[in-house]
Amino acid sequence: MAIRAEGVIARWSDRLALEPSAPHITLGEGNTPCVESLTIGPSLGLASLHFKLEGLNPTGSFKDRGMVVAVAAALQAGSSAIICASTGNTSASAAAYGGRFGLRTIVVVPRGHIASGKLIQARVHGATVVSIDGAFDLALRVVRELCAHHPVTLVNSVNPYRIEGQKTAAFEIVDELGDAPEVLALPVGNAGNITAYWRGFREEHRDGRATRLPRMLGGQASGAAPLVLGHPVDNPQTVATAIRIGNPASWQGAIDARDQSEGLIESVDDAAILDAQRRIARFEGIFCEPASAASLAVLERAVADGAVAPGTHAVCVLTGNGLKDPGAVEASLSPILEIPADADALARAIEA
Repeated sequence: MAIRAEGVIARWSDRLALEPSAPHITLGEGNTPCVESLTIGPSLGLASLHFKLEGLNPTGSFKDRGMVVAVAAALQAGSSAIICASTGNTSASAAAYGGRFGLRTIVVVPRGHIASGKLIQARVHGATVVSIDGAFDLALRVVRELCAHHPVTLVNSVNPYRIEGQKTAAFEIVDELGDAPEVLALPVGNAGNITAYWRGFREEHRDGRATRLPRMLGGQASGAAPLVLGHPVDNPQTVATAIRIGNPASWQGAIDARDQSEGLIESVDDAAILDAQRRIARFEGIFCEPASAASLAVLERAVADGAVAPGTHAVCVLTGNGLKDPGAVEASLSPILEIPADADALARAIEA
């Protein structure tokens, strides 16, 4: 059986806003599966629930889809260096693609607010890591100011090529399921992903590949919910570090996606996010990072509130792998049983 590993650019080159001379680079990103829920979806009364497993991208998150396109554009333009501000996943992706394709990579992270697994990824891929005393929003502002005066390419989601690459996940969902879902739920931090998915689904519908457009459901952590509150949050707080952002760069894109799709963006607290993460792992066999689980938490809230009806076909986007931030869930796990190396002791332990 042949395994398709041509990557986002080769697969969708005619639908991305790249110059023809841009290189067809790849680390094998994209082509992630939609896995049907066996337990949670039926318990919610949904006609179907699928999980889009973006944690199976090369660096473990959805960021690779947009990063490969942004890096290809940077190479085509003759850039020799890329830079990003990051809560973790963007830095890992930028470092991997920058390292593979010969670009110096600089990542700026908020000190103490990045999961260790993601920080290790950026470092092991050879990026120059700079830690600042401040939140992600300050880091992004500093990086944007630097790019205005120095010849380095910004690869945050304010880079339009990032959104172009990320929209391909919507194309894949339509390919895999035969149509767009009625509801698509996903976490919202800097808001580039909800913007990208909505663009992708609109293009699928425009071109006749999808018969409908999904309602977009965005989940923000209650301690980092500027789009829900309607104003920036100066000191965002949540265990879901990937969405710990107080002033999303793609604010208007997220609002447009919500309003045009007749969807909603709601906040869910950390307890609901961690509970959803545990249940996705326990009942569906999928370990996602906390921010990813905000997609299920907001879908469950919408079902409970009557905003999503029984019998709906839904997809939850799981944006990143749980091994990115194992510490977030470790404290809630059952203790490891320690016994002598003896079969009788083993029998007693597992019968207890």
